[in-house]
Amino acid sequence: QVQLVESGGGSVQAGDSLRLSCAASGRTFSIYAMGWFRQAPGKEREFVGSLTWSGSITYYTDSVKGRFTISRDNAKNTVYLQMNSLKPVDTAVYYCAATVRVVPLTNGLKPDYWGQGTQVTVSS
Repeated sequence: QVQLVESGGGSVQAGDSLRLSCAASGRTFSIYAMGWFRQAPGKEREFVGSLTWSGSITYYTDSVKGRFTISRDNAKNTVYLQMNSLKPVDTAVYYCAATVRVVPLTNGLKPDYWGQGTQVTVSS
């Protein structure tokens, strides 16, 4: 089992930056990729971005390319989501996710593990 704990959410103004963290514990050696999804009120959960744990291959959804960056600290078993130039449409609950299957973690793939979520609110 893998446990994921997010932190770093909050309320910011449009144009501000925020960094989310996701700490993994448990069988972290089995993780192939980690990433972030988000769910806005009344909408389905959507893929935001991901990276492979060892190869640093990254994927992003088009709406966040150039604004969001995913990185990792292997020593801390932690993945980060740096969010710059935030917009009101980025308001959502952000979920950390991990997969142990050797496939890219992208939209359409159901992760094996989820965090509890952290709220990000961007006001105009």
